[in-house]
Amino acid sequence: MSRIQAVFERLKAQGRKALIPYIMAGDPEPGATLPLMRALVAGGGDIIELGVPFSDPMADGPAIQRAGERALAYGTGLRTVLAMVGEFRKQDATTPIVLMGYANPIEAYGIVDFAVDASAAGVDGVLVVDYPPEECVEFAEALKRQGIDPIFLLAPTSTERRFGEVALAGSGYIYYVSLKGVTGSGNLDLNEVARRIPTIREKVGMPVGVGFGIRDGASAARIAAVADAVVIGSRIIEEIEQSPSGEASQRVTELLGGIRKAMDEGVKV
Repeated sequence: MSRIQAVFERLKAQGRKALIPYIMAGDPEPGATLPLMRALVAGGGDIIELGVPFSDPMADGPAIQRAGERALAYGTGLRTVLAMVGEFRKQDATTPIVLMGYANPIEAYGIVDFAVDASAAGVDGVLVVDYPPEECVEFAEALKRQGIDPIFLLAPTSTERRFGEVALAGSGYIYYVSLKGVTGSGNLDLNEVARRIPTIREKVGMPVGVGFGIRDGASAARIAAVADAVVIGSRIIEEIEQSPSGEASQRVTELLGGIRKAMDEGVKV
């Protein structure tokens, strides 16, 4: 059983939902990444989404774009990110790690070599924003051969045909983008999310996480009532940006702990 599957099965048995925090590797500087990853776990994160910096992002809102620029200024690349995952694994063998980024760095690396090296580092899933399922069959198969879950996005505009394509190519969980736009933008239409989730879950046959626009415990708890996981990123990046030197990890743990508590109180049975 994969680490991702084990997390969802454990939480389901407990009547709880997964909290999936996102940070950008190398932000605000490379030495902060491991302490921040551990802070996410300490705050109640179940699966870590670790951003891979890219110079031309298409789905990242202003906060995550700034994080990527800071990381790139330190030369943080894909090999650096894999090394960070390997270091994290020396102390944490159970928390799943999902890399989230764009196709260009992976293709420059070589998809087969990347899959092998990612597995060796301890990566559990990979979400490539600009890889639609019909265009990355070879990549998804390379990941699966290494025991890594290819994770895909679905959006409010996704068709049932796309649901089927994602069900065939993907595994682990689905990331449902709750807004039409970039990360950190707009207002959540929670009623629309609640209406869409049962159909998506039925069609894809795997857990559904919801992200984009979740900024506090109240919205996270409402999403957790209908989804299998809550993904939160921009709000965490903002907390890192606003933290005085040396305080980011503690403040991130406290922020996430409040969200975790709100989710558990809202959905635990």
